[in-house]
Amino acid sequence: QVQLVESGGGSVHAGGALSLSCAASGDTFRGFFLGWFGQAPGEERAGVASIDSAGSTSYVDSVKGRFTISRDNAKNTLYLEMNSLKPEDTAAYYCAAARHKLTWTTMWRQPSSPLGYWGQGTQVTVSS
Repeated sequence: QVQLVESGGGSVHAGGALSLSCAASGDTFRGFFLGWFGQAPGEERAGVASIDSAGSTSYVDSVKGRFTISRDNAKNTLYLEMNSLKPEDTAAYYCAAARHKLTWTTMWRQPSSPLGYWGQGTQVTVSS
């Protein structure tokens, strides 16, 4: 079992920056697929950024050039640097992990699925 705990959320003005962290325990996630999902009020959870075991990253178009995902396997920690924040970035952000690519692909396409591992979320609020 893997437990994920997010931290670093908060409230900022538009144009500001926040750094999110996700600490894992229970197992090393060196070979895991990892990522961040966001859930805005009244909307479904959706993928924001992901990183595979080789360090390859992908982002949804709305955050490209503003957010950076990274991982530190030695510290079992996942990060999300959020810059130039916009009010539409306001959401609860969840980190997620999966051992296998098929599981991760399913989680990305269907974030409401019970597959993989999920944190409890951290709130990011961006005011205009």
